Amino acid sequence: MIEPDHVARAFDDTHVGDPQLLRAFFSGFVGCAAFLDQACRYRAANQEYLDFVGKAEQAVLGRKVSDILGKEVHQSYQEFIERLRPGDSIRREGWRDYGPLGTRYVEQTITAYQARGGGALGFIVLSCDLTELKVQQQELIERIEALRAAEAYHAIIVETALDAIVVTDETGIVVDFNPAAVSIFGYGRDEAMGHQISDLIIPPSLRSAHGNGMRTYLESGISRVLGQRLELEALRANGEQIPIELTITDVTLGTKRLFAAHLRDLTGARRAQQEIERQREALHQKEKLAALGSLLAGVAHELNNPLSIVLGQSMMLRERLANEAPCLAQSEDLAQRAVKIENAANRCARIVRSFLDMARQRKTERQAVLLAHLVRDALDLLSYNLRSADIIVETDLPETLPPLWIDSDQIHQVIVNLVVNAHQALEAKNNGERRIRIAAESESGAQTVRMSISDNGPGIPPDIRPRIFDPYFTTKPQGIGTGIGLAVSRGLVEAHGGTLDVADRPAGGGACFLIRLPLGSSPYSDADIHPDVTTAPAGTKRCVLVIDDEVEIAELLSDMAEQLDFRVVVAHSGQAAKIRLGQGDLSPDAILCDIHMPGGDGPAFYEWLQMTHPSLSTRTGFVTGDTLGPAAGRFLARSGCPVIEKPFHPEDIRRILASLTGPAPIA
Repeated sequence: MIEPDHVARAFDDTHVGDPQLLRAFFSGFVGCAAFLDQACRYRAANQEYLDFVGKAEQAVLGRKVSDILGKEVHQSYQEFIERLRPGDSIRREGWRDYGPLGTRYVEQTITAYQARGGGALGFIVLSCDLTELKVQQQELIERIEALRAAEAYHAIIVETALDAIVVTDETGIVVDFNPAAVSIFGYGRDEAMGHQISDLIIPPSLRSAHGNGMRTYLESGISRVLGQRLELEALRANGEQIPIELTITDVTLGTKRLFAAHLRDLTGARRAQQEIERQREALHQKEKLAALGSLLAGVAHELNNPLSIVLGQSMMLRERLANEAPCLAQSEDLAQRAVKIENAANRCARIVRSFLDMARQRKTERQAVLLAHLVRDALDLLSYNLRSADIIVETDLPETLPPLWIDSDQIHQVIVNLVVNAHQALEAKNNGERRIRIAAESESGAQTVRMSISDNGPGIPPDIRPRIFDPYFTTKPQGIGTGIGLAVSRGLVEAHGGTLDVADRPAGGGACFLIRLPLGSSPYSDADIHPDVTTAPAGTKRCVLVIDDEVEIAELLSDMAEQLDFRVVVAHSGQAAKIRLGQGDLSPDAILCDIHMPGGDGPAFYEWLQMTHPSLSTRTGFVTGDTLGPAAGRFLARSGCPVIEKPFHPEDIRRILASLTGPAPIA
């Protein structure tokens, strides 16, 4: 733009009012130029100015600014004209309402001029319309701000993304590596930037396929990977391979070709899935155990009745032979046969009871137990399988071992679990003898008994020894083991204040487990544990009412009670017992009642007793083969009555009658 002092010098020797002279001066100016008199009338204007206002010269010259650009612009010019003295200039720039021309951004200089000789005062107005430039600048600024906002938004998303985001160029060089990628892969951002992606996170076995796939895509545009969700292995900075989920996207910008990889670490998800599978399997095992418990309840009830008859009658036969026919030639042979029948029945009873004990959920019940008896019972339970696998079992259990104050069922389960594990380990041994050894000794200084169960099988690999007691950890094939045996066994031993550990590998190979149990002591006296039947007055016999629907069981109970000098009355159902008591001529000293019977079961009969003969309800005991059943268990717990399980021994009958009878007469 031409400066106003140049124009002023050009007018020094001219006649200001000559329009042709003014037009000649302004025609060579770049930009808008006009000359105003003191009344704000246009005296001259160049073509650029006329184009700006959009009017012809004859429509502008002689007219006031208000006629051309509006009152607001006229008023602003008037304010400047009133203040300016000859030679003064004022510069202004900005947005202004130009009336019919709308709002425009104009840079403008107004200079007061007076010719030599004191001629009339005029004003030179030089203007430049910068509206389009300013609009473009504003649009550019807005685009820049939008771009900055987008970049900031993108940066926030990338920086805070939970998944790793790795951006590479077409040569595989890393150009972005977000914090999640740093956390997952273990490289710092500065370490990763500028390096080949294949050298950082792609395992060596996959690098060739990655390179070939990238070349094929760049050459043909065909890819089997882009846009797909893939599960692969990735490499961490420490050399560890981890499972990932991967999606790759082509994010080419202009001529710059980029590829964004979104990667998710699946390590936690895989572990969670494995844990779900373990829990599902554990639930499956629990469901199978629950079903087994229901099955065992029925089996026990069906087996225990005939077992009770076989066992009881064999004992009664043996005792009768010993007492009544000692002189018969055949008595010795018959007695031995009775003993064999009794031993076989006892073995069957122990097997059934062992199954029941393992399936039964109950509180710990401690008593004085000889460890040799527990080991014998466990080996009896497993004897067939051990013999069929040609496994030799050796025991070293001194008779001098002190009794342990323990829950025999729980420690029996521990011994069974360990022997079963040894048996299964020996099945993999193809050469030489298969041998299991069970030994125990008293540690007097520590007041404990130490028992070892060892085998000469393949042993336990060192890398899994720290995990063998973890719940659900097993090396056995699917369907063979649950992984809970050792964990449960350790828990049972520790509940007794003892320890269960795996020992160092024996000299001959194999595995060895060590159990240490404290001796403990009984909180009861011997009289509490073995109460005796109260002696009846001389010349009288106390009466026991036996209620059982099985005739043979009722007869067996009668025989055993009669040997204890009781008079016995038998009823074969709860309803029959009610009728017998209702006759008024029977006042039994004790009642032995079965739980499950047709025609009135034990619980219903007991409730009737409480209402009609409350004193008798306190002298009622139960005989059952179904304490595993939930209904029977709830009834016995609620009533608090003493109970014996089938099959029973004479000692069981003696003990329950001792608890039911007493010196006080029955009202």
